[in-house]
Amino acid sequence: MTTRREFVQALPAVGTAFAVGSHLMLEDSPALAQGAAPPATGHFHPKGKAPSKFTLDALRRVRTELPFDDTKDFEEQKKGLIAPMPDLKIMADAGHVAWDMERFQFLNSQEDFDSIHPSLLRQSKLNNNYGLYEVVPGIYQVRGFDLSDISFVRGKTGWIVFDPLVTRETARAAWKLFQQHVGQGLPVSAVIYSHTHADHWGGVQGIVDAADVRSGKIPVIAPIDFMEFTVAENVYAGNAMNRRLFYQYGVLLPASPHGYVGQGLGQAVSAGSPGLIAPTRYVEKPIEEFEVDGVRMIFQNTPNTEAPREMNTYIPDMKALWMAENVIASLHNIYTLRGAQVRDPLNWSKYISEALHRFGQEAEVMFASHHWPRWGNARIQEVLRAQRDLYAHMNNQVLHLANQGVTINEVHNVYELPKDLQRKWFCRGYHGSAQHNSRGVIQRYLGFWDCNPTTLIPLSPHDSAPLYVEMMGGADKILARGRQLHDEGKYLLASEIVNKLVQAEPQNSAAKDLLADIFEQIGYQQENPGLRNSFLAGAYELRTGIPQGETAKSSSPEVVRAMSTELFLNFLGIRMDSRKAEGMRFTINLITPDNGEKFIVELENATLTNIKGYLSNKPDLTLTINRSDLEQTMTGQKSLEAQIADGSAKVEGNAGILKQLASTMVEFDPRFEVMPGTKGRTVLAKEDPYEADDIRLPIAE
Repeated sequence: MTTRREFVQALPAVGTAFAVGSHLMLEDSPALAQGAAPPATGHFHPKGKAPSKFTLDALRRVRTELPFDDTKDFEEQKKGLIAPMPDLKIMADAGHVAWDMERFQFLNSQEDFDSIHPSLLRQSKLNNNYGLYEVVPGIYQVRGFDLSDISFVRGKTGWIVFDPLVTRETARAAWKLFQQHVGQGLPVSAVIYSHTHADHWGGVQGIVDAADVRSGKIPVIAPIDFMEFTVAENVYAGNAMNRRLFYQYGVLLPASPHGYVGQGLGQAVSAGSPGLIAPTRYVEKPIEEFEVDGVRMIFQNTPNTEAPREMNTYIPDMKALWMAENVIASLHNIYTLRGAQVRDPLNWSKYISEALHRFGQEAEVMFASHHWPRWGNARIQEVLRAQRDLYAHMNNQVLHLANQGVTINEVHNVYELPKDLQRKWFCRGYHGSAQHNSRGVIQRYLGFWDCNPTTLIPLSPHDSAPLYVEMMGGADKILARGRQLHDEGKYLLASEIVNKLVQAEPQNSAAKDLLADIFEQIGYQQENPGLRNSFLAGAYELRTGIPQGETAKSSSPEVVRAMSTELFLNFLGIRMDSRKAEGMRFTINLITPDNGEKFIVELENATLTNIKGYLSNKPDLTLTINRSDLEQTMTGQKSLEAQIADGSAKVEGNAGILKQLASTMVEFDPRFEVMPGTKGRTVLAKEDPYEADDIRLPIAE
């Protein structure tokens, strides 16, 4: 196997990246290893193991239990193909590969792989579609160019674009392919963002010019409060989410039978340049109807479903129902592994039900921002009813179990979807899973505690683990028993005891290698990509350590401009290490004349707070700076000290307070340790074909 040092480019995607100072934050950001896939034979890691006989048996059983004779998805996936995309790679403007479908071609090289769950393999093969499709005359999709799809609807003067992918390069390539075969040289006449996640707006600058939007020539339409939630959703925990996505999205895993095999929603996330153009019109009412470039559209706002702000769209004259990301060919996330506020499955179910009864009685085609359309009213109703019941059942029956005493630490082993739903491919867990979603429902209603006082104020794992190791007779006995359990195929039991040893003895290489072997077998058996990736990523880091290298220090200006001053000040309160602020006390008036904002910023009781719309009568410092200039400090392009020096910021009072405040700020490490003993380890030797020595984290959505 040949050496390839630059095997990883961590690609941000479904969430917003901000640089505050020099700190990178990624929210809801899948990042995937880019580059050509290795050969389909052999493991990519020198310590990697083949599937055990127990894993082979588990996957063999799945092949007999699931309805693989149901090929309706494959028929729908192929329908309407106009032109495949001839180029398997799309280059980024910066010169690297922005999109690479070549690395997923191994999925079609054989019928089965002994290290991939057959159901997940089926989904990944379906996601290998790559080209231009007709939905119905006047509606087209380009699929397989990114995590999401881009859709085109014929308007009176041009093309109305729904959800323009993640980055400008893939959106531009999709538009070029579309124009070659269908577009007739007509321009983009409107853009519609269905919701706040970046795979639905990040490529907008690849298809329209921001000046045309600002001039009013091209309207950009989005649900109410789109900008607020696009920027704010989960930003406060951005660094932690960035780290956790290494697991959910398998950042370090090459595309291969023993590694990354797709993300369920789509194959991956593009590595180009995302951007944001602010909407010019918002859908404010629960149901709102108006024409877009001469096309009558009925918008259904569905807040707090798959995203904090999202909307479905019905095009009555075409009997076409756009379900955004509320209905896809998978169970979605109630709880997202990388972290986010838990979603409301009952609310989600009710909005699907409303769409079913308001639009679904007459719709003849249903399409969405992921996967492939559904044709015929009977098929549409089948999918809508099943997806409605999918989320309602999860909400109702998990709470049914909780009301009988089943706890958050038990429910994933007790809750099951109804058999009828389990046999519907579009209800299988390719993004969300019944295991982590069921725990999320309990978290939403009851929180983390299982009501056992022992777990109310538990010791940290590294504090309690040494006692477990002592009581189990020491490391040698745990390793021996762990290997025995591993060899018997009892992987979850094995992980319980070997994890205790790794927590107690982070430098115990034998323990980490054994735990990696255990994680690997569990990962191979997972149908859900997030679960598979998490176990395989844990195995990778236990064997290899956390790769070092540079991360991006800047962010999309469009996204930073969308960040409110209040959100920026709130995040400063999170970045501040309160231990460094003990004994400090001051009040700052912040005034931004160009947008008329004013804030009181106070440090007291080792806590930094702010309140908008007020000024103190006796501030220790008044800082006056235009919001447009403050953005340069927010992005790390220009220090506040430099702004004061050149006069773009003015101070009255004790300017030394700013240095005091700066001294309390912490730069979050985007590579904090997850598995013990993995930080700072030497990366793989040169003979390893996937040596990770550089992780690129450019801006996300």
